[in-house]
Amino acid sequence: MSQSRRGDVLSMQRHEGEREAARLEAFSDGVMAVIITIMAFGLDVPANTTWQAAGRRLPSLLVYVLSFTLIGIYWNNHHHLLKATRRISGAVMWANLHLLFWLSLIPVATKWVGEAHQARLPASVYGIASVGAAVAYALLVQMIIRANGHDSPVARAIGPDVKGRLSICLFTVGAGLAWLSPWIAYALYVAVAISWFVPDRRLTPQAPR
Repeated sequence: MSQSRRGDVLSMQRHEGEREAARLEAFSDGVMAVIITIMAFGLDVPANTTWQAAGRRLPSLLVYVLSFTLIGIYWNNHHHLLKATRRISGAVMWANLHLLFWLSLIPVATKWVGEAHQARLPASVYGIASVGAAVAYALLVQMIIRANGHDSPVARAIGPDVKGRLSICLFTVGAGLAWLSPWIAYALYVAVAISWFVPDRRLTPQAPR
């Protein structure tokens, strides 16, 4: 095969991979939008128009804000991850579904915590769902690296992924410490969200200086 012909084949493969990544991203965006919508529908209005009634709904609103932030973080980083992906394999597609499965459990955990925020079990379940989502995202990254090669842009950008591993640890510790005090667990969940609030710049295209 001539050099020009080989270059044409590689270009076609790259463009096909980009189209597959775009389709996977569009599907995932739709699912995440539905997840956020379900969480919003799970919010209950105060029983009446007094401040006391509104205060009783405050825990539900706060955990909704936390969950909305977490889903937004996944959506943002997922977008940049797939933009840097040049090849989608079957393993990548299953890993992506695995991530969406765990994210789809967050509205359930959010509703439960909102209704019983002082109870240990809901706080722990919220942490377990968060651990599952974090592990699933890390698995998705590894499947993408395997499909695209260890010299791919994703592999070079992610590196050892210390921040991702630390997030998994904090969610896991939070899920365990929820049995000691739900408030410690919530503090750890919020700490993870704050640490990721600024989008992951490893996969974000940098503007030329």
